Amino acid sequence: MTNSIAVPEPALTQEQIIERARDMVPTLRARQEETEELGRLPDSTSRDLIDAGFYRILQPRRFGGYEFDLPTFSRVAIQLARGCPSTGWAFTLTAGHAHLLASYFSEEAQAEIAGADGDIRVPGRFRPGTAVEVDGGYRCTGTFDYVSGCDSATYLTFGFALDEDLTAGELATDVITLIPFDQVEIVHNWDVLGLRGTGSNRVIVDDVFVPSHMTIHSFFDLQAPPFPGRTVHENPIYRRGSLAGLVFAETCSVAIGTARGVLDLFEESIRTRRTTVLPLVAMTEHAQYPRFYGEALQGIEVAEAALLQTNADYMAEARRADAEERDFDPDLDRRLQLRMQLCAKMAYDAVLLMMRVNGSAGMRTGAMWQRYLRDMNVLMTHNTVQPELVSDFYGRLHFGLMPHGAEALVPQVR
Repeated sequence: MTNSIAVPEPALTQEQIIERARDMVPTLRARQEETEELGRLPDSTSRDLIDAGFYRILQPRRFGGYEFDLPTFSRVAIQLARGCPSTGWAFTLTAGHAHLLASYFSEEAQAEIAGADGDIRVPGRFRPGTAVEVDGGYRCTGTFDYVSGCDSATYLTFGFALDEDLTAGELATDVITLIPFDQVEIVHNWDVLGLRGTGSNRVIVDDVFVPSHMTIHSFFDLQAPPFPGRTVHENPIYRRGSLAGLVFAETCSVAIGTARGVLDLFEESIRTRRTTVLPLVAMTEHAQYPRFYGEALQGIEVAEAALLQTNADYMAEARRADAEERDFDPDLDRRLQLRMQLCAKMAYDAVLLMMRVNGSAGMRTGAMWQRYLRDMNVLMTHNTVQPELVSDFYGRLHFGLMPHGAEALVPQVR
């Protein structure tokens, strides 16, 4: 196949698209309450993200994307989350899958989902439903919770097991599929403490036929044959890039962006308030509050710098692996994940510091301070930003030990 889709703005640069995200921060802050009340991205925000080209950052140029790099993706995600953590989360967990599609699915599938204009938005989840192999494909059924960004999807990607006796919650996945948005049902059941505007709702797939060319073998299966997407594009990020490393970059970018949003509020607060205990002075003149600000800034900027360097190392390893015609180094992949998780923890610690020393002024119901804190706390429940989990996993593998409880987890090492 030789089809190609022109990008909307051929001359757009990485710095320009990052600047667009930075310019959007005040608008996203103003829409936080609306986003939370809707439980999903407002239509205006969805349209702004599409028009700005953000979903095309990691999308191959051949299919209408800008094919920028992972640091650019993270820098945009940080700014979007700075303005609205829910928006940043829904964006990253949708736009990041452009890499998945380009790296794993066939040329035919990629062309089909790109359509005529390259508008691709494909959130999903890989905890399996069940599938039955039939002539020409599979009939798929499943219920998938926590599908962030599903309301603004063009397609969705889900994992299915061929074992009818599979018990709920098992990780075994045999096939990964692409399903059009109009063939699923969305149940709006996302009602949690924070990140309430992410639209992380339940999606029901009820006996949907998925043709073979819109499926791949599970990427959790180390014995799977080579994935067709690995030969479609020349860019090493698609030919050799690690899916796990990119997923960790998504969530950690949102954590750092959320911390930057709190830092903005903290600066506004100490510039306009006075202390309530002796000495009664402007907070900017107090002995401690400028120090608190400096400590928070220090943690956030070190976390962001480390994340961007990790992203750069990811890109460099993809190029090396491609030049040497080998897989992405699995040990390096896990070390990069460890780094990113610590970045998220540093951002979280900075948020907790600012929340504590700012006092109860921002904790009123509906206050932006409170919303950021709730969002950050829910964000940190995600397993990609919990360093203890991957630290143990990495350490045991490094010393030749099987991870705890782990035969079922071995396929996920890569």
